[in-house]
Amino acid sequence: MKARLDASPRAMKALAAMEASGGEPDVIGGAGPKGVLTFCDCAAETPAGRRSLCYDRAALDGRKENKPQDSALDMAAEMGIELLDEAQYRALQELGEFDLKTSSWILTPPDVRALGGALFCDRRYGRVFVYHNGAGSYYAARAFRGSLTV
Repeated sequence: MKARLDASPRAMKALAAMEASGGEPDVIGGAGPKGVLTFCDCAAETPAGRRSLCYDRAALDGRKENKPQDSALDMAAEMGIELLDEAQYRALQELGEFDLKTSSWILTPPDVRALGGALFCDRRYGRVFVYHNGAGSYYAARAFRGSLTV
């Protein structure tokens, strides 16, 4: 694993960004025959350094006032990671209980996004819930979880 990471400065930079923003990245899958590793944000709550973001650049540009500092998709791209989709988020929840007090944006299907919405998830009452909100919305308790495949 160390050799694989040492050979990828891009991956090391992305992992450092995940850690610096409070994601607590950890290996959640991999090694298989090709030696591929998958890292994911495993902080108990959505990463504190990525909160108060709207969903994407179009939503950010569409806000007339009270714009957040960035969008989840833009920040993830800058960090070199990808937002979790619904299946990945649910798989993460099989490893522990995450987002008991916060929520995380997830990759949103194009048909939902085309109508102005975006999806987010959390865990409440022992279950994982998927919700919708306007893509331009942002909250102090919502960020995003990312993954990195090396």
